[in-house]
Amino acid sequence: MPRSWVPAPGRSRRETEAEGAGDGLRGESRAVPAVADDGPAWSPGAAVRQPEFVVPPAPAAPPAPDTPQRTDGGPGVASGPDPSLSWSAPMTPGGTLGATRPVVTFARPEVYRDTPRTFGRRGRVAAAAACVVLGMGLIGGAVTGSWLVGDSADAAERSTYTTAGGLWHNVPVDQLFPPTVDGQGAGPGGADRTWTRIAVAPDGGCADAFDPLLLKALAPVGCQRLLRATYTDATQSYVTTVGLLFTTADAAAMRSLDTRFTKEKLAERTDLMPRPYAAKGTVAAAFGDKQRAAWTVSVLTDAPVVVYAVSGWADGRVVDTPQPAPVATAAGATTAPAQAGLGNEAQGLADRIERGLRKTAVTPSEQPS
Repeated sequence: MPRSWVPAPGRSRRETEAEGAGDGLRGESRAVPAVADDGPAWSPGAAVRQPEFVVPPAPAAPPAPDTPQRTDGGPGVASGPDPSLSWSAPMTPGGTLGATRPVVTFARPEVYRDTPRTFGRRGRVAAAAACVVLGMGLIGGAVTGSWLVGDSADAAERSTYTTAGGLWHNVPVDQLFPPTVDGQGAGPGGADRTWTRIAVAPDGGCADAFDPLLLKALAPVGCQRLLRATYTDATQSYVTTVGLLFTTADAAAMRSLDTRFTKEKLAERTDLMPRPYAAKGTVAAAFGDKQRAAWTVSVLTDAPVVVYAVSGWADGRVVDTPQPAPVATAAGATTAPAQAGLGNEAQGLADRIERGLRKTAVTPSEQPS
């Protein structure tokens, strides 16, 4: 049976109930039932009365806002969105119109602080070191490649230089001095020239081929072998001796000699002229030192060779004022060698023999054109 409730002596039911409700429920929020005081007193064996709970009243609804009126003063409710919801509408702290809007700021997201760093200081140092190593590797590879290319080019140049130095005994004479040489545009005003070989001198030394001062100027590069041939033009009015002096010098010595000839203008001095080869029984039989009219001397740097040519009249006339070919071929030159085109004869024939020499040095087995 249910346990009867007996009030404590000297205490009212309400006080005893309030004290019992507090025992054992500290820290918890409980609703205390409201019990009516009227009725008979409680006694042992009496039926237990059910507590009556008082339901709190519902909160009062907020007062309805004033109905917005039309702006034109007419009856009815204003249409359109509520001005209080507009971004530009001033707001009071309580949410009404008439005050400035609150300032909104955006804080940095918390996840920013919690996100772990991808690279620490050691990671950055390691990445930088890897970049340096990679960069040095790329630079080293590029330098090595350039060295290899440079070495290949240098080797090819040395090979051509060495090959050119041995042409005097490795190729036939017709390859160095063709029987006929075509000189398109080599004459005065771009006129064509054709030269025919009339004599080839025996190969030998340089003692009798140059004036003493020219022989002295060429001494630093040595004289290994001298090859000469004499040509005449299509009308047999002019004769030209062209020579190939094969030296014993290396490329550096040839460059040094070329620099000296250029700076000191040794190729323009009349006391440094090469001598002609006058072959007996030919139209060049009377071609001696006094018949020299124009000449040219070229020191090559890509081959151990000095190319020269000297021209004159085939009738053996004496020339009092010989001229170097660049001067005799200059515009406006009025001397007899210049007017006759003897500068063009010497320069044009020497240029084509030099081209053939270079072509043969690159491809010795190919006949030059």
